[in-house]
Amino acid sequence: MGILDTLGEVAGAVAAVEGAEKLDPNAGLLTKGLAAVAGFKGAGALESMIGKKEQAETAASDADAVPADDSQS
Repeated sequence: MGILDTLGEVAGAVAAVEGAEKLDPNAGLLTKGLAAVAGFKGAGALESMIGKKEQAETAASDADAVPADDSQS
């Protein structure tokens, strides 16, 4: 899933640059570059947070599924 993660980070960077341009149409190269880095890092952090939440939910559902105890026979 490395390619999908990278595409998500790139999409975050592009969205951040677009947002910076909407806020300041005369934004300079430095501002756009900082927005791109922030968007890239933010999208990566969001993806990792979602991944951790999914893992926690999976672990919780696995803990709820208790196997039957056949030792009482």
